[in-house]
Amino acid sequence: MTRSRRGPWSAAALLAVLTVVVAGQPATAHPVKFRTGKTYYVSPSGQDTAGGKNPEAPFRHIQKCADVMVPGDTCLVLSGTYEETVVPARSGTAELPITYRAAPGAKVTVSGASRIGGFEPVTPADVTEIAKSDPFAAKSQFSDAVAAGHIYSTGVDLGADVTTVQVFTDKKMDIEAQWPYSGPDLLAPTLQYAGEGSADATIADTDLTRPAGYWDGARALTGYWYVSATTTVKSSAAGSVTLDAAPPCVHKVVPKETRYALSGKIGELGHPGEWFYDPTAKRLYVYGTDDPDAHTVEVKRRTLGFDLANASHTTIAGIGLFATTVRTGPSSTGVTLDGINGRYLSHYTDITRGATDCGSTVTRGVGDTGVILDGTYNRIVNSDLALSAGNGIALRGQNNTATDNVIHDVDYMGTYAAGIAVQGNSQTVTHNTISRVGRSGINLQWNEVSGLAPGKDLIAYNDISGYARLSLDVAAIYTCCSAWMMGTSIDHNVLHDPAPATTSTTFGISGIYADNGQSDLVIANNVGWGNREGTVMLNGLGTGSHDNSVYNNTGGMTLFYVKEPGQSTGTKIYNNIGTIRGLDGATDGGLVLSNNLSAGVDPLFVDAANHDYRLTAESPARNQAIPLPGINDGSTDATPSLGAYQYGAPAWTAGARR
Repeated sequence: MTRSRRGPWSAAALLAVLTVVVAGQPATAHPVKFRTGKTYYVSPSGQDTAGGKNPEAPFRHIQKCADVMVPGDTCLVLSGTYEETVVPARSGTAELPITYRAAPGAKVTVSGASRIGGFEPVTPADVTEIAKSDPFAAKSQFSDAVAAGHIYSTGVDLGADVTTVQVFTDKKMDIEAQWPYSGPDLLAPTLQYAGEGSADATIADTDLTRPAGYWDGARALTGYWYVSATTTVKSSAAGSVTLDAAPPCVHKVVPKETRYALSGKIGELGHPGEWFYDPTAKRLYVYGTDDPDAHTVEVKRRTLGFDLANASHTTIAGIGLFATTVRTGPSSTGVTLDGINGRYLSHYTDITRGATDCGSTVTRGVGDTGVILDGTYNRIVNSDLALSAGNGIALRGQNNTATDNVIHDVDYMGTYAAGIAVQGNSQTVTHNTISRVGRSGINLQWNEVSGLAPGKDLIAYNDISGYARLSLDVAAIYTCCSAWMMGTSIDHNVLHDPAPATTSTTFGISGIYADNGQSDLVIANNVGWGNREGTVMLNGLGTGSHDNSVYNNTGGMTLFYVKEPGQSTGTKIYNNIGTIRGLDGATDGGLVLSNNLSAGVDPLFVDAANHDYRLTAESPARNQAIPLPGINDGSTDATPSLGAYQYGAPAWTAGARR
C-alpha cells in the first residue's frame, strides 16, 4: 500500500507552491521601418569600440551586439569563451527576429565562471592558526592532508552563502568536503544511513566517530522516501547528531531508511577534487595532488548567460553554456533556443524552505533552475543539457515546446526538479532523450496561466532511463496532484531501467505515475521495463482518479486508491499488456477494465529479452483490442492489437531524432 501524504500538507498545497505565472504581452520592439538586417561580429580579440560589422573588426562582448541590434539583425559569435550576462536592449518581431548565432565552425561558450589563482600551500602553522577558531581542524583529515602537502588556499570573496559556491578544476566540478566522502558523481554518491536508535530529529550512527561538538553548526542533507531536505546540526556527540528540525513532510529520521551527509567542516577536507570555503576569512581551500595554479581553477560568478526576461522573437543558436543558463520571462514570446550545449546549468546545496514547509521544500528548483522557458510560444530544440542541481529545462507559461533534446545528469539534489519540469499548461514535450536524473525524467505539474485559456499538454515520444536515483515514490514521467488535466496526452514514450541508488525501500518506481488524484489524462501506447510498479501507476488518493484513459500500454500497471465508491468513475483501462497489480475490487470505484492481456499469458513478443515488444504472428494479443480511433490505428489485422505496437504497423521510436 502507498503511504498517505495527507498529513501536515496536502496535494493541493504542493501545487500551490508552484508559482502561477502571469501571461503578459510580448516585449514591444523599438519601432523600425522594414529593413534588411545587419550582421555584427564578436570575438574575444575584438574591441567594443570597433565597428563590429566584419570579422576583422569585431566587438569584444556579445552584450555590445545586444546593445545595438534592432529587429532583423544577427550577431555572429566567433570561437572563444565569453564571461558575461547578455541582456538584450530590445526584442525582435515575428517577421524580423533578432539572432545570436555561433559563426560557422565556431566553438562558442558563454561562461558563468571566472578563473582564480594565487594558490599557496597550507602549512602546519596555518593549521595551528585555524585551530584557534576550530580546534577540531587539528588531528583531522585536513591536517593530515596538509602534512602531506596536498592542501592549497587562496583569498577570494565568494559571498556569505556557501550553499551557492561552485568550484571547477579544468572544467570539471569539484565537490564540497563532506562526510561521508561522496565521490565525484553526485548522482551515484556514497550513501550513509541513519542507524538504530534514530528518531525525530536525531541521527544515530556508530560510524559517527568524531568527538562531541565536532559537527555542531554543520549543514546536513537528508533523504527519505520522496523528500530531500537540508538543515543545520544543533548538537553532536560521538555516535549521533541532532538536527535543528526533523526533515519536513515525514517529520522524523527513519532508522536504516534516511540517508544523510554532513558538510561545512574543514576537518573533512581530505580527498582529491574537494574544496572548503571559509566565508569569514574569504579563503578557499582545495585538495590538490599538484599546484592548483598549474590547472584552470574557476568559480561560479554569474547565474545567467542570457537574460531574456524582457525579450521576445529572439533566437540563440549553436551557443555553449558553462556554469550558467538562459531564462525568458512571463511576457516573452517567439524565443527559440536551438543547438544549445549546456553544462552545469544551475547549482545550489540548500533545499529546505522553512523548517517544516513540505511543499516548497520538495519543489525546490522546479520553477527556477535549468534553462527556463517562461511566457508563450517559446521553444528549445536540438540541445544537449547536462549537470544541474535542479532541472535540465523548466517549461513555464503556456504553449512552449521542448523537442529533440538530450538531457542527462540533472537534479543531483534529488528534489522534484527533473530533466524537464513542465508547469503551466498547453506545453509540448516530444522526442527528448533523458537519462540519469535524481528523481523524474519529466515532472508534469499542470496549472493555469492568468489571462489565458488553459489547454492540454502533450508528452510524447520521449526515451527516459536512469530515473529515481535519489528519490522514491516516483516515475520516469511523474504528475501530481489533484489536477484536472484537460485530456493531457502521455503517449508513445519508452520508460526503462530506473536506477535507484538507495539500498532501502524502493516503493513507487514506475514508468508513468498519476499520483494523488490526477484526472482526465490519456495514457496510451507507452512501453516500459524494469519498473517495480509497471509502466503505469494510478493513485487516486485524495480527489480520486477520474476520467483517465489508459490504453494500449505495454509493461503492466499498479492501481491504488481507486476502489472506494466514486473514487475512479470514468476511468477506462483497455487493451494493455502486462500484469495489473491491485485488481482485487478495482472496479468498485467505478473504473472499467476491458480487453487487457491477463497475467500468465505469454504475449509472444518478437524479442522480449532485448526489449523488442512488437508482436509475433502467433501473439495472442493480435485481433483482441477495442478499436480506439487515433489510439490503435495501423494494424494490418481486421481488429487492432493489444499493447503499444500494432501488428504489421511500422514500429514507432522514441527519443531525440539525431
